[in-house]
Amino acid sequence: MSRVIVVGGGAAGMMAAVSAACKGHETLLFEQNEKLGKKLFITGKGRCNVTNACEADKFFESIISNPKFLYSAFYGFDNRQMMAFLEKAGCRLKIERGERVFPVSDHSSDIIATLQRILKERKAEIRLRMKVSELLIEDDISEGSKKVCGVLLGNGKKEPADAVILATGGLSYPLTGSTGDGIRMAESAGHKIKNCVPSLVPFNVKEEWCMRLQGLSLKNVNLIMKDGNKEVYRGFGEMLFTHFGISGPLVLTASSFYERCKNKDNIICELDLKPALSEEQLEKRVLRDFEDNQNRQFKNALSGLLPSKLVPVMVGLSEILPEKKVNEVTKAERKYLVHLMKHLNLHINGTRGFDEAIITQGGVNVKEVNPSTMESKLVKGLYFAGEILDLDALTGGFNLQIAWSTGHLAGDSI
Repeated sequence: MSRVIVVGGGAAGMMAAVSAACKGHETLLFEQNEKLGKKLFITGKGRCNVTNACEADKFFESIISNPKFLYSAFYGFDNRQMMAFLEKAGCRLKIERGERVFPVSDHSSDIIATLQRILKERKAEIRLRMKVSELLIEDDISEGSKKVCGVLLGNGKKEPADAVILATGGLSYPLTGSTGDGIRMAESAGHKIKNCVPSLVPFNVKEEWCMRLQGLSLKNVNLIMKDGNKEVYRGFGEMLFTHFGISGPLVLTASSFYERCKNKDNIICELDLKPALSEEQLEKRVLRDFEDNQNRQFKNALSGLLPSKLVPVMVGLSEILPEKKVNEVTKAERKYLVHLMKHLNLHINGTRGFDEAIITQGGVNVKEVNPSTMESKLVKGLYFAGEILDLDALTGGFNLQIAWSTGHLAGDSI
């Protein structure tokens, strides 16, 4: 039996501790907050999107960074196994649109309580309000390498261990405790860190008119993100205008591809407000509306086509005089209006910060981690799990599944 220390009481840390304890190891879980699962508590708007019930190929298609690294972890403990694990423990689940999985109660606290109960049943020791400040590493003379021998706590006390699992998360939502301590410790142990940036995060936008639409939600629109003339992302769904730019599910997904853009000064999000209609079909629709409103002023003739809050903005962008009678609008002006509705451009001025990011893109370089065990290739007995690794995915439960799978594999490999 080994003495195992897990640093971080989030999704990955709790699962790693459960997995290690199930193998009979003396397992200590250190969490600097006053309770476990603080970030898990707010996921899925407090409902906890536990995982996604999709097939394996869809899961890997939804991984943005290093999907191949996850093969062993996922197939060793996949989404179906995670669902069965929770159901067996008495936490009933349901599958919603997009195959997103939630607890039947719609309370993330039920997921956390279930994991806590299992930890106690397996006699894992949970130590709250306990900050780990350093890894203790010594030379392994017999192997000619380094090995972990414990951790140094924030109070100065040394805790010995045969294995340490770092599951401290990334940098997103720092108020939940994701302050990058684990990344710093991994770097001190010799690991390379891929640049950490906010992901699944809203965009700042240069256009002033965008801010006038604050609070307006658009459903069933197309969004194409371009790096110059190169298309980086294309999606369909819902978005939201804010006081700083744009947000919503469609935008958060697009942000996962932001770091792939080479020219950050020339990134455009192009909106198609009427994706169900071709330009020709939309022009016929506009003509019908104009015929019904031919004696009205142009500014009062678009209410059947667009949300009321968007109408004055589109009138301004069309450069058609607002007071102009509809029957006086020229063919060229009408065609430009149609073009605007199909190609409404927003110039991206960077992302919001880690405070608003759902996850961190970047982290411990996975080339220095054994994908079959989650053990460091540089320091014997040091393991990683969850968001601390350079792994990230789209929204929909995929990022939590990364945490469950890597946490399970790390604890099981000791």
